[in-house]
Amino acid sequence: MEYKIQTKEALESFVCGNWDAVNSYIESMKKGLPIPFYSSVDVRESKTKYAPVDHNMYPAGFNNLCSADFKGASTVANETIKKLNPNAKWIGIFPESNTKNLMYLDHLTTLGKLIEDSGYTVRLLSFDPNLFPEDMECLGLTSANGSPVTICKASIQDGEVFVNGQKMDLIICNNDQSNPWPVDWATVKTAINPTPKIGWFRRQKNIHFAYYKKVADDFCAHFGINPDLIQARFAAIEEVDFENKNGLEKLGSAVDGIIRELKPGSKVFVKASQGTYGMGISVVSSGEEIINMNRKTRNKMDIGKNSIKFTSLLVQEGVETIIKYDDMPAEITIYLIDGKSIGGFMRVNGEKDDLGNLNSRGMVFRKLCMGDVVDTAEDHTTKEALYSVIARLSTIASAYEIKEVL
Repeated sequence: MEYKIQTKEALESFVCGNWDAVNSYIESMKKGLPIPFYSSVDVRESKTKYAPVDHNMYPAGFNNLCSADFKGASTVANETIKKLNPNAKWIGIFPESNTKNLMYLDHLTTLGKLIEDSGYTVRLLSFDPNLFPEDMECLGLTSANGSPVTICKASIQDGEVFVNGQKMDLIICNNDQSNPWPVDWATVKTAINPTPKIGWFRRQKNIHFAYYKKVADDFCAHFGINPDLIQARFAAIEEVDFENKNGLEKLGSAVDGIIRELKPGSKVFVKASQGTYGMGISVVSSGEEIINMNRKTRNKMDIGKNSIKFTSLLVQEGVETIIKYDDMPAEITIYLIDGKSIGGFMRVNGEKDDLGNLNSRGMVFRKLCMGDVVDTAEDHTTKEALYSVIARLSTIASAYEIKEVL
């Protein structure tokens, strides 16, 4: 099939030269969809394409964003909260229960300050009774940078969420629900966004990337763009049991099917469809590696966070990153509020190569002040625009996931 835009260079030129039209069309694609309050998207840039490789509905890592981006982010947060509840004054943030992760606590203080700077009073709250010492309503902690962190018990009274007797007007969920909390969310009247009904106990990467393909294909068809320029090839495989080796042959066959479509020397990411925190990922160059996987690797692929057993797999084209930081391979993570890009960071891993899984041991984060990854002002605009487009389309795809459960 012939496309008006066939190369990465032509795509960059088109997006930057037609930004108003591109932006307007993306905004039109959002209409009527339940866009999550926030999200983050991992984007890989190769010599030939830009592609999202993961989407997070409940992002951590706000402490890794460039401080120069926070003024604009607070403005977007204020506008978004007003849309969700025009009369809101008290905002609750529902975090993970992993309070030993001091960097995560840095993230919570940064996220809380961003919301406070947008004009609201913020409380960190939890529905986890095991988080609090006996007879204590609040837990006092200290983050990695020395900031005080206080998380208080949440209660539900007549469908409304309260903290220390104060009714919350909106809850921002930052808990990925790998294990669903024993709360009947359907009876909760207080708005919670993103919805806890789409946590990893239910969510599937396979479904997200199927929706992303639909969204990306629509976007590309409208502008005459080759859709391969903004997505990685993938296949979804079900009913795999790594412990018993059931389904490994069909998984290996899917790997070989993707490899055949790629240039020699390419690799494929095999990801647990419900995997989070970088768990359940193997990078392979042939289906034979899957079939002959040793027990240690199979165990790693079998069970994830909170003992979720992985049986659905995403086989995804390995996109070879061209981004470097201090000569180490890097990938970009873009953060969004209401589907609008507000900043990002670089994930850097000196223990991996350009085709490796950077979300693994050895990774470090570097603030994405755009001058760190580009050389000229003109290129700065190009990179920022393309990363933004990819992340926004991925977030629209996530809205279709949310629509399924509402």
